[in-house]
Amino acid sequence: MTDYIVPSLLLAVSVVSLHKKENTYDRLLTGASQGLKILLSIVPALIVLLTAVSMLRASGAIEAMSKFFQPVFSFVGIPPETAILVLVRPLSGSAALAVGAELMAQHGINSQIGRTAAVMLGSTETTFYTISVYFGAAGIKKTRYTIPAALIADFTGFFMASWTVRWFF
Repeated sequence: MTDYIVPSLLLAVSVVSLHKKENTYDRLLTGASQGLKILLSIVPALIVLLTAVSMLRASGAIEAMSKFFQPVFSFVGIPPETAILVLVRPLSGSAALAVGAELMAQHGINSQIGRTAAVMLGSTETTFYTISVYFGAAGIKKTRYTIPAALIADFTGFFMASWTVRWFF
């Protein structure tokens, strides 16, 4: 069924456009050019973000920060082994998936650490990536309270993920 969604959508748009006697090809070209303009406004922020994440991982800074924050995470009930996931997830989804996969391979998928990592991955967002994409597309330069509010929401998600796994498993 999913194989037919895009062709059906294109057919429906073409039929409506023909019914209204509009130039469908012109509309598609206009949409494509607008999409490329948005892409050009987003790409610089994405390149900077992905480069920063790669540099932090390669330099060992992420691991050092996770060791530094492990006592804090233990105090609030987040498993210390997931500290690196908590630090990476707001920056990069792919890096967080890699960390989650490592945690699950190391501790097992049915362990408390594996389950906590899975729930954390599903209940939090790649905050900086999302902000850079949406704010870049909208041309917003000042994030004001968005980043602190989003990071508080992420931490709440991490905290509740670890507690939910404890309560239900």
